[in-house]
Amino acid sequence: MTDDAVSEAEGNEVLAPTAVAVMEYLARAVVEDADAVRVEVTGLRGKRVRLSVFAAPNDFGRLIGRRGRVAAALRTVVGAAAAKDGFEAEVDFVE
Repeated sequence: MTDDAVSEAEGNEVLAPTAVAVMEYLARAVVEDADAVRVEVTGLRGKRVRLSVFAAPNDFGRLIGRRGRVAAALRTVVGAAAAKDGFEAEVDFVE
C-alpha cells in the first residue's frame, strides 16, 4: 500500500485499506509497467472514498479494456472490497 493512501484529515489512518490494496494488486496485474501504477485515495463526504488510479500512458488501454469491461470489473471488485471496510468507493482512471 502506498503512502498516498493515508488521509490527511484522519491523521495516519488509511481510508478503505482493503479497497486500496485490491486496486493496486489488480491494476498491477493488468498493466505491463507495474511499477508505474499508483493509487491515491481522497476522502469524500461520509463514508465515501475516491480512488484515483495512475498508470503509464501506454497501459491505459489495458486498464479500460474493450468497451470498458475491464474498468467496470475493477470498479465492481474494488467496490466490494471497500464495502468490507464500511466505505463506498469511486474509481477514477487518471492519465
